[in-house]
Amino acid sequence: MPQFIDLVTAALTDPFRIALILGLVITQARTAAQTGTFLPLALGVAFVAVIIPTTFGYDESLGLPLVASAGAAANIVLLALALVARRLWARRQG
Repeated sequence: MPQFIDLVTAALTDPFRIALILGLVITQARTAAQTGTFLPLALGVAFVAVIIPTTFGYDESLGLPLVASAGAAANIVLLALALVARRLWARRQG
């Protein structure tokens, strides 16, 4: 379990991951009429969770399922923060 927590902590501070999740939220907001809300966000979270370790490499002794699930957990936290920020921004704009 400590490995999982360490992986999630590292993923939460990854600037590339943060940028991808912010891009996901912005893209989903612009295409919501055509694609909906939940499915694009869920697929985006899963995509980012798998693409980052497979592209940049990971400790193979941990295995891809553990690394990807830690990334998905971090992505969900980042997504929640981004959605709250988007909602607050929209409320402030009127």
